[in-house]
Amino acid sequence: METTIPTQSNSTRTWLLFILPVILLAGVIGLFLFTNGAGLNVKPVVPIETVQFERTVLYPGVIELHVRNNSPQPIELAQVIINDSVWPFTATPSKVVPRLGQAIVTLKYPWTHASAYNIAVFSSNSIAFRTEIPVAAETATASTGTLLSFTLIGLYVGVIPVLLGMLWFPALKQLGARGLMFLMALTAGLLIYLGIDAASEALEIAAGLGGPFQGVGLVGIGVVATFMLLDAITRRQVGVGRSEAAQRLTLAFMIAVGIGLHNLGEGLAIGAAYSVGAAALGTFLVIGFIIQNITEGLGIIAPVLKDNASLSSLAGMGLIGGAPAIAGAWVGGLSFSQPLAVIFLAIGAGAVFEVAYEIAKLIQKDAVKRPMPLTVFAGVTAGMLMLYITGLFIK
Repeated sequence: METTIPTQSNSTRTWLLFILPVILLAGVIGLFLFTNGAGLNVKPVVPIETVQFERTVLYPGVIELHVRNNSPQPIELAQVIINDSVWPFTATPSKVVPRLGQAIVTLKYPWTHASAYNIAVFSSNSIAFRTEIPVAAETATASTGTLLSFTLIGLYVGVIPVLLGMLWFPALKQLGARGLMFLMALTAGLLIYLGIDAASEALEIAAGLGGPFQGVGLVGIGVVATFMLLDAITRRQVGVGRSEAAQRLTLAFMIAVGIGLHNLGEGLAIGAAYSVGAAALGTFLVIGFIIQNITEGLGIIAPVLKDNASLSSLAGMGLIGGAPAIAGAWVGGLSFSQPLAVIFLAIGAGAVFEVAYEIAKLIQKDAVKRPMPLTVFAGVTAGMLMLYITGLFIK
């Protein structure tokens, strides 16, 4: 049998065949531009200008507006009005903001704590971009005390309730086959609801992003890429011939990872609420998430109830599921970013959807021996209803 060894000339010819369509495409674009849009030369009646307010920072006597230009052309910032009063401002690095560029608009304004402010930034073309500060409060800055506070919030929201939920482990080990099937289905229901909730929040924040950022596409990439990555990791682990007990332990850790990524988004929301001075909202969110997240500990231990999981494994799963809430609170409280929030929430949604898929495969495998369709239906429905009811304390 003869083998063909690729030569240098064949390699060059292959590259040329790949590059040729790109060269021709560039020629078509050049022709389109040279003919002024095929002779149409359509120009908008008014300039297309949009600005996204990414963050508002308040210091004593100072308001900072972090803005990004989402327009197809540069924008020059010309005037700022606060509560119907024209106010002087400076812009860093420049008042002329390039496309997709950022600027920090600084106002030396004697704002009052807990007051509301409506702000309008005008471009040189007299187009207004509006934002508001519903409750004025000094923005938290990175310090030992602030980091400690957000760490405690993350512990209250994530680590403690998840670990408390896992304390049901000894009692749940006494369940029979039908009880275990119900618990696995309940876990799937919990994860499905968490995934829908995270995806919904991601899409809501994505709607506020500028057109060039394509928020919906960003959500799609985060969900699909995370799902496919975790699925590939799971298939690879199953393919190395591990025992069923080891596979169930891996699944429990994956559930912890998925829930941890979701709790990252929860910590982000709470930190952001505190950072804008909505302390009452932040406190309300903390209490609500504490109630909700105890059920997440239940979901983590469900796959290993048949086995004698070690205390170190259970503790590790609890930390993986709960500790990301601490990091989320840090990011949300100190440097909240809409694109970052979208990515975090989308990744969390993709992770919990994939883990729910793995649980569904496990249920299907057990159903071959002991089909219990009504038990599965009851478990999934109960899991979703549990989070819906606890969500009444949060939303």
